[in-house]
Amino acid sequence: MLKVGKRYRCEGCGTEVLVTKATDSALACCTGDMQMLEPKKTASAD
Repeated sequence: MLKVGKRYRCEGCGTEVLVTKATDSALACCTGDMQMLEPKKTASAD
């Protein structure tokens, strides 16, 4: 299931997609299914 606000990337061409509508289908591009990107870690402001 695709969740709103998650980013997906194609490993083949580098295309990135931001999901704006939740759905049960999968995203696909030139090399097959796209992989969900993990959030980037930021340094804490201690």
